[in-house]
Amino acid sequence: MNVCILIPTLNEEANIGQVIEGFIRQGFTNIFVIDGRSTDRTREIAERMGAKVVIQTGRGKGQAIREAFGMIDSDVVVIVDGDGSYIPDEVGRLLEPIKRGIADHVAGDRLASFENGAFTKLNLFGNKVLNFFFRLVYGVDVHDMLSGYRALTKKVYKSVELRKAGFEIETELTVETIAKGYRIMEVPITYKKRGGKAKLHPLKDGFKIAAAIYGLLKRYSPGRYFYFIGSALIFAGILMGAYVVYEWFKDVSHFLLAILTALLIISGLQVIIFGMMSDFLFRSNTDLRKEIREIREEIRWSGRKET
Repeated sequence: MNVCILIPTLNEEANIGQVIEGFIRQGFTNIFVIDGRSTDRTREIAERMGAKVVIQTGRGKGQAIREAFGMIDSDVVVIVDGDGSYIPDEVGRLLEPIKRGIADHVAGDRLASFENGAFTKLNLFGNKVLNFFFRLVYGVDVHDMLSGYRALTKKVYKSVELRKAGFEIETELTVETIAKGYRIMEVPITYKKRGGKAKLHPLKDGFKIAAAIYGLLKRYSPGRYFYFIGSALIFAGILMGAYVVYEWFKDVSHFLLAILTALLIISGLQVIIFGMMSDFLFRSNTDLRKEIREIREEIRWSGRKET
């Protein structure tokens, strides 16, 4: 199994050397560093240690990974941050489920280990809230969808449609995997305190990630996306209706609010019905795409056997 270690970097001269060295000790020679125009010695150190270094054309971690996926052609790609917070010695934990054929995408679960000293109290709380929100919205048992340590098979990283440019990329990778019907699983990993200055802003990026979780729902299940909107409209209508009734018992009439109450509830029901129709059409198209993909895989494998 040919494995490529993909490391997106930006000013990581204090850490990139030990990260690359750690993977070389594990026997990995195909190390791909995509750099976001670092102003320090990151690229120089990476090249000296034998890594292939490419300067990304755009900006942001998400854009770097998307660009790198187009250049890599290995059986499996392992994504790892260049800040030294992940341990190269634990890469086998990510690769084992793929070798056994029980997963197509494996993510390291930082929250499963007590050795997660890199988390501040705010970061740890934010991660747990975002992961709870993700499980609530998607109904998928994922506990660390923001992990930056992942292994993906070629059929996954070549088929995911990535559009996010920033730190929402991990969320998008997770959503794209489950939306396309691939198998994803998590394994416990250690998370160390990074060297250097953190680039993620807990509040600013946290809100972006939360918005991405909900926004990406359209790719996974359009029905659920509309169910939440419809439910919110109905709930607002019920609250307003309760207020109108309460005031009516006090001999105060609110005709306009009563009309608005009815409009909110009716609109909510219409949105939910539209969501049901969208979900049906989406599932039908997804099943069709999955069958086409399986047929293509069978043709590809049969062609390999003949040669």
